[in-house]
Parts: sequence; structure tokens; C-alpha cells
Amino acid sequence: MDLGLAGRGVLVTGASGGIGAATATALAAEGARVAVHCFRNRERAEELAARIGGHVVQGDLRRPEEAASVVSEAVAALGSVDVCVANSGGWDEDDVPVWEMSLDRFHRVVEDNLTAPFLTCREYLRHVKDTGVGSIVLVSSVSATFGEAGNADYAAAKAGVAYGFARTLKNEIVRIAPEGRVNVVAPGWTLTGGATPETAVVERATATRPLKRLATPEDVAAAVVWLASPVVSGMCSGEIVHVAGGMEGRLVQGA
Repeated sequence: MDLGLAGRGVLVTGASGGIGAATATALAAEGARVAVHCFRNRERAEELAARIGGHVVQGDLRRPEEAASVVSEAVAALGSVDVCVANSGGWDEDDVPVWEMSLDRFHRVVEDNLTAPFLTCREYLRHVKDTGVGSIVLVSSVSATFGEAGNADYAAAKAGVAYGFARTLKNEIVRIAPEGRVNVVAPGWTLTGGATPETAVVERATATRPLKRLATPEDVAAAVVWLASPVVSGMCSGEIVHVAGGMEGRLVQGA
């Protein structure tokens, strides 16, 4: 099926590995022209760009001037950016309850997962204002829906992205792009590091879902591509697509 993505310019942030790399690859397979964003791992980004015929753009999206540079470089490389996939983010692996969490950590995680998407989308929408065409896919997390004990900073930031931010943007984008759309993909636990989790960890992670496996980056990328397509999701805006096997909640007792 033709998804209507051939020839379209797409910026994928955080594309040097994991979900971002899979997303850039899947979009390129549909014929999109892809700007591959990275922060630190330029070598990996260049390898991916060479493989898919993309263009590398580098910058710290938590910094306004660098976010502006990333978008402007993507526009220069592609001619225009029709879709922005705001995927970059990060979380702290240490399980820390709120009463023990440092303000420095909270600020760092919020910067990674809420400030960076804000600055990325702000700069992208300035481009959309000039072209009258644009679509945004934000990558959030099931933490936004169910919370995540020990990672309140991450859950709060991802909830900000998925709810208040995305649902405001979908109402604002149409002021400058009548067909503009903003949607969200919310992955559950996704196998991005290459290592296989212990059986007990997988069982706990899948305890409240009917599909008893963890997602792959390709599973998440497929949802992003679907939302990016003006053909199959052209009437979808403000939607949150969970890629978590039908997850219904968290196990919290004994955590």
C-alpha cells in the first residue's frame, strides 16, 4: 500500500540508535527523504544515513540555538521537512523514589524528555509557518499513562509530552497548516539495547498485557510510520497509540 510518504522530507530526532534508527529506516523504505539527527554518536548516525540515503544533522536539542540549527540544517538538506518525528529522550536507570530524588536529576530528565521536544517542535513549527504543510509525531511512553515507580521525573515529562503538549499543538498547528496533524506513539518496554532481559523481568513487564513479549524498535517504528502517513492516518490528530501489547497497568506491590 502506498502510504504517501515517497519524496517527503522527514526529520527524525534521536535517530542514531534504537527506536530512532528503526524509524528512520522504515521511513526511508517508504521513499521518504530522511534527516538523521544525533547528539553525540555521529559515527553511528553517519553509518545509518549512508545505509538509507539520509542526511546527518547534529545538535543538543535542549539548547535553543542548537535546536534551531538542527531544523534549519534538515530543511537545507531536504528542501523542506514535511514530518518531524520528535523521538529524542532519555531516562535514568536508577530506581529513585520522589522523596530521595535530587532536583538536579529531575531537571536533567525533564530537559531531555520535555524541554528538547518543546524546542524541536517550536523550531519545526516556525518552518511549517512558512510552508503551510507539516505533521508531528511525538514519541512518549506508557509511563505517561500508568506512571513508573522510581522514575517519576520521566513519567511526568512523558505525560507532559503526550497530553498537555501534543493536544495543544494539534489545535495550534492548523492555524498555520490547515491539514497539519500532531500525534503520539507511546511505547512500552522495548528491546533496544541488544541484551535479552531475564525471564523474571520479562514476566513482570508483561504481567498486565495479553501479548507476552516485549516490543522491538521495529514495532514502534511501524506505528510512527502509520501516524506519519497522510494516507492511512490523515484524519488522526491528537491521538496516542500505545505500542505495549495491550498493557493495562503496572504491578506495584512488592516493587
